Amino acid sequence: MRILLPPSEGKAAGRRGRPSDVDALSFSGLAGMRREVATALAVVSGRPDAPAVLGVGAGVAHEIRRNTVLGEAPALRARQTYTGVLYDALDLGSLDPSARRRAAGWVWIFSALYGVVRTGDRIAAFRLSMGVDLPGVGPLAAAWRPHLEEALRGETGRGLIVDCRSAAYAAAWTPRDDAADRWVQVRVPGASHMAKHTRGLVAREILSDGLDPREPVDLADALSVAFDVNLTPPSRPGRPWVLDVVPPAGG
Repeated sequence: MRILLPPSEGKAAGRRGRPSDVDALSFSGLAGMRREVATALAVVSGRPDAPAVLGVGAGVAHEIRRNTVLGEAPALRARQTYTGVLYDALDLGSLDPSARRRAAGWVWIFSALYGVVRTGDRIAAFRLSMGVDLPGVGPLAAAWRPHLEEALRGETGRGLIVDCRSAAYAAAWTPRDDAADRWVQVRVPGASHMAKHTRGLVAREILSDGLDPREPVDLADALSVAFDVNLTPPSRPGRPWVLDVVPPAGG
């Protein structure tokens, strides 16, 4: 099983401790690209037009300033760093030990700065989204794509790939070959807030119950206990199964 998650805009910053070491993160083959993006981000974040380039408001100036000292900033585990609606619903910290171990192996968090990380990786708080055209690097989804293709080749295991990413992050990596046959995209109707919340609940349900079916239909059956679901087969080879999910009232 692989559960693909987007990051969150909101991030908790460490107050003390050592900084992130890109060579020590999961998928070490991404270290060079991580350094390239971090260097370009630091340069841009020191410019007066940084908010416009990064597509954020002036109200997050303190987060932009953090981008200039990523090599020195205290790092937290990714499971602690990412906050926001999806991660509040997922609530990794409250999972039992078995579910936390599953999360450490199953969850991949996609990132504009780091490419992809696991929940136990120590990362810095930063402000950058995958939709940015970063001077010196280019449009980030396209820039990351060949590096992620190489780093994730052979890492998808044999189980399902449950994709809870938003469109910008999904554009950076697409399951290929046999992995595409196991690719299930979670789609939630309605407002963005509810979509994020529901995807977090879906990921939590999978981790809590240790769901690891080999077929998309079996995943849909298992999740139907907690959600209203509808599974649609791929529209053509290489495209995902689509699992439409509606949380129960009050969920």
